[in-house]
Amino acid sequence: MADIPTQTHHFASFDGTELAWHEMGEGRPVVLIHGYFSTAFVNWIRYGHAEKIAAEGFRVIMPDLRGHGESAKPHDAASYPPDVLMRDGLALIERLGLTDYDLGGYSLGGRTTARMLANGATPGKVVIAGMGLRGLTDTQGRGTYFRRVLGNLGSFERGTPEWLTEAFLKTTGGDPEALLRILDTFVDTPLDQVAAIAQPVAVISGIEDQDNGPAHELSDLLPNGRLIEIPGNHMSAVTRRELGQSIADFLVA
Repeated sequence: MADIPTQTHHFASFDGTELAWHEMGEGRPVVLIHGYFSTAFVNWIRYGHAEKIAAEGFRVIMPDLRGHGESAKPHDAASYPPDVLMRDGLALIERLGLTDYDLGGYSLGGRTTARMLANGATPGKVVIAGMGLRGLTDTQGRGTYFRRVLGNLGSFERGTPEWLTEAFLKTTGGDPEALLRILDTFVDTPLDQVAAIAQPVAVISGIEDQDNGPAHELSDLLPNGRLIEIPGNHMSAVTRRELGQSIADFLVA
């Protein structure tokens, strides 16, 4: 557990759904969004990333996405309209009254960050980690994979990517029905909207991570993009100290 205390709060999002967010540290706000199947704790706190960033003088704000962690996990389709995660993110920023802040995320969190930017979010710096250009412009590619996993739990051969994904689901205590609904919320971001992201962007990727397409395609397209490669693949890079260190170094530069 982190030495810097973590506080947990709840709020009602734009449609009344109760969502949780966690905070660590004081200073300039940075909102960090976790990945699919994960939680704020697993993605940012467990491996020391949030503590490393907070130690540099940041107020690290970490929401649990709808259907994940300590946030509500409704099962009805009406609770998962397209782009709902983007709307939840903007609702949190409004709830906290943030005007001068940084924003980032890992995997689905990186995609949600891009959707927020395309819909009016104005952070100073941006982190898009565990995400390539293809994962932003063609979201159904990965969606098809996760539908297959969630629809066939318990049937995969040990050691296969699907088996490892299911094992991660078990470790996070994820709700398969709510997570399946999340797939209905995915919205592609057009290439021109990605290219219009003008902020400094750290594109951070495990050197073996190709799950959402090559990360360099994204960093090359962004006018102020910078590719930072760290050890690992899509799953293991989250556990590496280099992830938190890279984010901290980028934010303080």
